[in-house]
Amino acid sequence: MPWVILSICVVIEVAAAMLLTRSEGFAKPLYGAISLVLFGVCFLGLSHVVTRIPVGVAYAVWAGAGVALVCIAGWIFLRQPLTAIQLICVAMIAVGAVGLNLSTDPT
Repeated sequence: MPWVILSICVVIEVAAAMLLTRSEGFAKPLYGAISLVLFGVCFLGLSHVVTRIPVGVAYAVWAGAGVALVCIAGWIFLRQPLTAIQLICVAMIAVGAVGLNLSTDPT
């Protein structure tokens, strides 16, 4: 169950980041306010996750998956460039998060 919660939190975090971009520096405060609420929900979920998954692993997966999904969402929805080098770097982040998970004692 903690992995499901972590996955949901990552998706919500990506949505919050996209809304933060739409707020245009809080010039559109509704987008910014919704973004802040969503970030709060993410941290609430993460606070529960780290009671079951080691914090280093949870945060590495959170950060790595968040970076990857934000890059992809930015490319798809915001038409931001995503180069081959950037994709390779995102893949290395993912490999690092998986490696950290696989090398951590679950107790």
